[in-house]
This record gives sequence, structure tokens and C-alpha cells, in this order.
Amino acid sequence: MKSTPLTEKHLALGAKMAEFAGYNMPISYTSITDEHQAVRTGVGVFDVSHMGEFIVKGKEATAFLQSATSNDVSKLNPGEVQYSCLPNKKGGIVDDLLVYRLDDVAEMTEAGVQTYMLVVNASNETKDWRWLKRLSREFDVKMQNISSKTGLIAIQGPKAVEALQKLTDIDLKSIQYYNFRRGRFAGCNNVIVSATGYTGSGGFEIYARNRDIAKIWDKVFKNGAKLGIKPVGLGARDTLRLEMGYCLYGNDIDDKTSPLEAGLGWITKLKKAAVFPSKERFEKQKTDGVKRKLVGFMLSDRRVPRHHYEIESRRGAKIGVVTSGTHSPTLDQPIGMGYVKAKFAEPGTKIMIVAGAKKLEATVVKVPFVEPGV
Repeated sequence: MKSTPLTEKHLALGAKMAEFAGYNMPISYTSITDEHQAVRTGVGVFDVSHMGEFIVKGKEATAFLQSATSNDVSKLNPGEVQYSCLPNKKGGIVDDLLVYRLDDVAEMTEAGVQTYMLVVNASNETKDWRWLKRLSREFDVKMQNISSKTGLIAIQGPKAVEALQKLTDIDLKSIQYYNFRRGRFAGCNNVIVSATGYTGSGGFEIYARNRDIAKIWDKVFKNGAKLGIKPVGLGARDTLRLEMGYCLYGNDIDDKTSPLEAGLGWITKLKKAAVFPSKERFEKQKTDGVKRKLVGFMLSDRRVPRHHYEIESRRGAKIGVVTSGTHSPTLDQPIGMGYVKAKFAEPGTKIMIVAGAKKLEATVVKVPFVEPGV
């Protein structure tokens, strides 16, 4: 099992640790609810150094990524970030990812060369790397896997700017959502400060060299102490993202789910000229309609829906499956997401969650379940 550069910090804080994506990761330090509320109302810090980072550079880097990702990379300006996915050739998703346009923000690059950073899920790092390497053979690009050299922490919550501003001369308030700046942070050079996150409560993600990330972690906590800053584990990361209706790879999306089924049509740009894997399939799905859709639902019961629970209609017909479920700390109510036949996807539709011998009544609702704080 791998460790992140911050593992010793977590152990010293008494974190409950467990294996996740091959890494020894903190699940919680106090309680999931306590950490969740810290992010929603104040500021919390996550170690997400297990994520994978690839550099893609070359005269055809943009063209390559246009042919590999579903979103329109050509729309990115230097300093901007884009959420996207890597479709496979069978209508599914290899992974979802972030695409960073680095050139002109990092060190100077030669004329005509574009530079990007891709941030992928830890569990898919090897799979994604091999997939992208195969697709890149026809393009003038070079790829570098910097995952093992890169540390990443997320400082999330409405008090994030206040907790971080004294650590940098970058004007944090000026960084728009899904934009980033590169500079000096907490005494360390060449740090990416990105106005992104997986919580819906605002804040930043900080990319730095492994040897710098522990120093940054310590300074962030020292500077944020008066604000009640707290370390946050993967348990609260999951409840926070689910309240926002954000997909988790391996649960809500995988190599057999279409981005159009998953409500990710907005990152599937079918009008761009570039041909990417399964583009024709997705065009047909958009024209004909998908047979199933990912929906959010709220339960009347207090019991939490679990991954793989069957979903039935009120008449007892099998119509789908639960992909994610939790007790929402913000709403104090069980919530979940799952795929249902398209005709049952309308908000307000009553469905039944099969929990063993018991069937729990639920109502399809629009996501996010709570209003975003960004």
C-alpha cells in the first residue's frame, strides 16, 4: 500500500486510516459530520496527493486532447481549467479528469508548443496513462507522468481565502472559478493555486512538489488556526460531493456508462470538429434519447441507500440500481444517486429502494441536493 507525502501528518493527528485506490488514506479525524460541516461553514483541508497528474506538451497537444477528451479543449485559455472525460470506444468512460492549460503560465515554451496538465483519478492512473499513450502515437506530443513527484491538498470552504491569503502575494479573490495561477505560496516556488474542488463550498487546490507539500500543509494550518481550520478525510469528501451530485468514478460512472446517461452531456461537445472515441454513439444517443438516466433521489425513511441496491417502480418492476448513497449532514436526510429507466427520471417521480426485505420510498429530485457555495 502506498503512502502520500502527508501520511505521517495524518497518523500524528490520530486519523482513522484505510486503503483507498492503493494508498493509505485518512477516512476521518473526528467524525464525518463534524468535518463535513467544517467545510460547509468554515474551512477544511484534504490530502488528495493520491491523484494522478500527467503533462502533455507539443505542437499537437491541443489536437491530441481534442481527439482524446469529450470536452472542447480549444476553448481553454492559459490559466483555465476544464472538466472533461476520456470516452472509450464502446460508449463508456475510461475516466473523468481535469485539463489545465499551462503554457504562458508556467515557464516559457517554444513557439507553437502547447502544454497541458491532466489530473486523473488515483485508481485509474495506470489505465489512463496507457490509454493516452496509445492515442498519442499519431500526434507530435510528449507525455510525462509526474504523479509520484506531485503533492496536492484541497483547502475548501467559505473561509478558504481568509485562511490562505497571507501565505501568497497572488490575489486569491481574483482567481475565478475553474481558473488558476502559478507562483510562490507558503514560501515555496512554482506552486499551482487552482480555484477548483470537489465539495461545492468554494476554495482552492494546491499543487506542489512532494518535498514542499508538508511545509505547505503546516503553514496552512498555522495560518488558519484562528478560523477553526480542520483536517478532513475521504468520508466527508464523499458526503460533500454527493450533496452536490458530483459523479464518483467506479460508482456513478465507469467504462460501461455513457456521459449522456450520467448527465454529462454538457462536457460532451458533439459539435467540435475533432473525432473522439464513441462520438458517433453519443450523437445517436442525443438524437434518439438514452434508455436510462442518472438521477438524484431523497428517501422518506432514515435508512441510507447503498451502492448496488436495486430500484423498483411503485408497482414492483425493476427499473434501475443505486450507485451512491449517504446520510446528508446538511439536510439531515438520506440521499442517493442511481440509474433508472428514462421514463422514471422526471423530478417528483416516486421510486422504491430495495434494502433487503424492506423497500424504502424515495422521490426523484434535481441535483445538487444543496445550493453550491461558489
